Amino acid sequence: MNSSGQIVPVDLGSRSYEISIASGLLPQLGGRLRQWLQLADDAALKCFVITDSNVLQPHANAVRSSLTQAGATVQVACVPSGERSKSIAEASDLYDQLVDFKADRRTVVVAVGGGVVGDLAGFVAATYARGLRFVQVPTTLLSMVDSSVGGKTGVNHPKGKNLIGAFHQPAGVMIDTATLDTLPEREYRSGLAEVVKYGVILDETFFAWLEDNVAGLNERSPDVLQHVVARSCELKAFVVKEDEYETSGLRAILNYGHTYAHAFEALSGYGELLHGEAVAIGMICGSRLAHRLGRINASVIDRQIQLLQAVGLPSEVPEALAEQHTAILDCMLLDKKTVAGDLKFVLPDRLGHVETMGGIAADDVTACLKADD
Repeated sequence: MNSSGQIVPVDLGSRSYEISIASGLLPQLGGRLRQWLQLADDAALKCFVITDSNVLQPHANAVRSSLTQAGATVQVACVPSGERSKSIAEASDLYDQLVDFKADRRTVVVAVGGGVVGDLAGFVAATYARGLRFVQVPTTLLSMVDSSVGGKTGVNHPKGKNLIGAFHQPAGVMIDTATLDTLPEREYRSGLAEVVKYGVILDETFFAWLEDNVAGLNERSPDVLQHVVARSCELKAFVVKEDEYETSGLRAILNYGHTYAHAFEALSGYGELLHGEAVAIGMICGSRLAHRLGRINASVIDRQIQLLQAVGLPSEVPEALAEQHTAILDCMLLDKKTVAGDLKFVLPDRLGHVETMGGIAADDVTACLKADD
């Protein structure tokens, strides 16, 4: 384990960038940003920091101090915390603030926060003045291992999540794992679901390592967290390199458990189930479906249940949801993988490997909402 930190490259040709991972990195952002942008120490630098009310103190203010010490002119915009900030209205307000800041094509947008802030800030950066450079400073486990890497940006529309968006790669990602010390317990555990997902879809060895390090995961051990974040980012970077714009179908494997999960989130009311909690349950439903179709044996389901439960995540569909077969199927038909009414699911055939499957009967889908009696 490299206690001084790790660098994970995201290889995308002219859009390549690095992910810096270590504890205590925030004070270094100003200097690191100049390196990423290849700016001399005395070159002018304007930074527009976007954060939310939960992260402003201490993390966004630490970023502001680092940027200011590096000679940047800085303005901080603070949006309300929560999914409702991923909106056209909030983006429009940020455009107004950028105009007042006299932002130009050399201005850098800095996202400090979780997935909502990163998606919103990235979308604003992608669309203002036809594209500003931006950097990601994720402060939740979920955003560190997932949404901050890969260039997906967007806002929600009344008709659906992330319907308005753009691919816009950051100039760099800085992950200070010390920010996880302030993350509420439920949010932290929610992020672990996406970590477990990487093991199932791409890396059985990593899955086994997670099983062996449950105590460190639960205690938020710094060395364990650095390895978890770095390996997750390596796996995400591999997928993004191979399928940056979701054209080959490989990037769809990142949606393991999500077809069920998005239906659970929508029907329970966004916020009742955190995203990671819904994904954890969705992974088990997806594995039951794979087992029902003869793709895996029961041990693959059992190992996931045991690991998820060991890190404090749910594995069973809430009773009230499990009976809503028609509503769940209707939600699934809105899934972006669905084509001409054909439900598609990312399903394992063993730990460490999944495939996208279509032509699955609705009765098979709903039969997996509960464990076999």
